[in-house]
Amino acid sequence: MGRAGCCCRGAERLASPSLVRRFRPLLLLIIALCCGAHIGQCQVATTQCRIQKCTTDFVSLTSHLTPAVDGFHTEFCKALRAYSACTQRTAKSCRGNLVFHSAVLGISDLMSQRNCSRDGPTSSTHPEVQHEPCNYHSRTQHAHTHSHAHTHSHTHSHSHGQSQPGYLFCGLFGDPHLRTFKDSFQTCKVEGAWPLIDNDYLSVQVTNVPVVPGSSATATNKITIIFKPYEGCTDQRVYQAVTDNLPAAFDDGTVSSGDPIHTSTGADGASGKVRALWISERSPGRHVELYAGYIGVTVIVRQLGRYLTLAVRIPEELAQAYDATQDLQLCLNGCPSGERIDQAGHLPLPLSPPALGLQLQHRRRPSYSLQTQASPYGAMQVFGVEGAKERCREQLEVQDIYFHSCVFDLLTTGDANFTVAAYSAMKDLESLHPHRERWRIYPRGSATSTSQPITRLALLLLCALSMASM
Repeated sequence: MGRAGCCCRGAERLASPSLVRRFRPLLLLIIALCCGAHIGQCQVATTQCRIQKCTTDFVSLTSHLTPAVDGFHTEFCKALRAYSACTQRTAKSCRGNLVFHSAVLGISDLMSQRNCSRDGPTSSTHPEVQHEPCNYHSRTQHAHTHSHAHTHSHTHSHSHGQSQPGYLFCGLFGDPHLRTFKDSFQTCKVEGAWPLIDNDYLSVQVTNVPVVPGSSATATNKITIIFKPYEGCTDQRVYQAVTDNLPAAFDDGTVSSGDPIHTSTGADGASGKVRALWISERSPGRHVELYAGYIGVTVIVRQLGRYLTLAVRIPEELAQAYDATQDLQLCLNGCPSGERIDQAGHLPLPLSPPALGLQLQHRRRPSYSLQTQASPYGAMQVFGVEGAKERCREQLEVQDIYFHSCVFDLLTTGDANFTVAAYSAMKDLESLHPHRERWRIYPRGSATSTSQPITRLALLLLCALSMASM
């Protein structure tokens, strides 16, 4: 008889003794997941054996956990114990099933590695959702659970489509460069005060001033954020940042608002409380983050050089909660056509403005530095195109729209702080943007952008050939 096959063909190539010992728990659980999802290519499980359900429940209980979250160890052990109990209940009907025995071994190894006790509380696969009205995630999950219970028999095929709320990202940095909710990237003038976001829950306004005389480019020197009152959670709070004043508190001096909406216990037994709205100062005078848990909003504000940058993540349903009087929102609709510097996505590189040369006569030329910290005020110099590209390449390896924005800003202002601004804007995007596949945007007409479809096709062909050769 031939050897029984499994859907995880090729796994034996990784089966060196050292790797197996190190990754045995994960390999066994991968086998359980992989084979459970492709029963036709592996052992045929009987209708009574419910190991696939046990494994699916375990993944559901742990998919949101990360080691950085308080209580990770406790919750992971509870999920493992629930997984183990599930396998015990179905042990009799799964006798001789490869998937079942792989899962049992994997659970045992993971418990040993995590120092999880066999006895203790377990996670419920159908927990009673504690409705926390001032926690957006809890509120939406509670609503989804009740909606799902009423519609399950009619819409089972769509039951996974709305399990998590959709989020949108908006960012502003540099001269200024705007990334809208629709991932449209624009470079705008927008001098003066302009609303980025204005809906029933949140208002964000920026004030932009000219960067150098003789140029239409501006940069942000003031940001005003209004968290509107939400009954039972928070009164109105206003946060305002201006150049050289990036406070770690709201205008009224408070750093948080509302009662605690969640209490978590870490592995060390320490408890932490999260309020409906709070501020976290990451770097004094340079980097502040605001969290509005009651509406699921995160805002990052930075000062780099003389100017400010902003990044916002907001649930889609709340971003759409506005009326006709609130339709002027740069994050929602982009800049008005008369305020655009770019040309339908193409950002023409400027010549060094004449006024910059005059300014430099009254400033001391800085020494060239490879430091990632922003340079002091007044650290301006004239860049040529290649010099600007070289400076931007120090921190931005991929020549996407953030790289080209960096080059544009250096040519426009001569201020090397804009290099750090572009880099930080990219990092904030990676932190807040919910869709990794949309992170990279390439300038229209660039060689990189035109080669993207070919690159994707080549990768697909490589994947198909590698699968065929297994």
